[in-house]
Amino acid sequence: MQTQHTPDTLEDYCGTTYAAKLLGLSVGTIQTLVEKNELQAWKTQGGHRRISMPSIREYQRKHNMLMSPLDNREGRLKVLLVEDDAVTRDMLRDFCNRCEMPVDCTAMSSGLEALIDISSIQPDVMIADLNMPGVDGFELLRTLRQTSQFNRMTCLVISALTQEEIAARGGLPEGTIFMAKPINMQWFNGFFTALMAGRKVELQATA
Repeated sequence: MQTQHTPDTLEDYCGTTYAAKLLGLSVGTIQTLVEKNELQAWKTQGGHRRISMPSIREYQRKHNMLMSPLDNREGRLKVLLVEDDAVTRDMLRDFCNRCEMPVDCTAMSSGLEALIDISSIQPDVMIADLNMPGVDGFELLRTLRQTSQFNRMTCLVISALTQEEIAARGGLPEGTIFMAKPINMQWFNGFFTALMAGRKVELQATA
């Protein structure tokens, strides 16, 4: 595995989960490709794997992958879902995949994964749980709000915490949308409908 350099910018690398989605492969296959040096990667001091984006593009060219699953998504709503509970994560991801609206959803199980890959994904919307091990939703939101690159990103948090419990932990950044668990899928559908309507207006205004 390549360990000789670090990227110049955040966009030069991604995590294993996002690399798997870019290439349409399983996480296990990505790990195998790294071990075989078909993808260049390195590990941080904390043991988290980073995969070179140029090596991913080279792999696509080498294997005649003319377009990754995420390349042809102009006009699609890019959604980053961050949820450690597998049942909730699968339910929301399946909703996005079945949605008649043009939505592209990348699902991750931790805030740390999201921080690794968010610069590569450039999501329009982030949906995040608040209670997660390690980097929780509070830390994730505050970290991203300190970066001007993500100031226009719509943030929706889903949580079983009460408003009092949220306030006791410092509250949520201004503009964050809150939805209480259990998730109301009718509300969730309306949320996406409103987002797409607003996006259509923006695209028409800039046309």
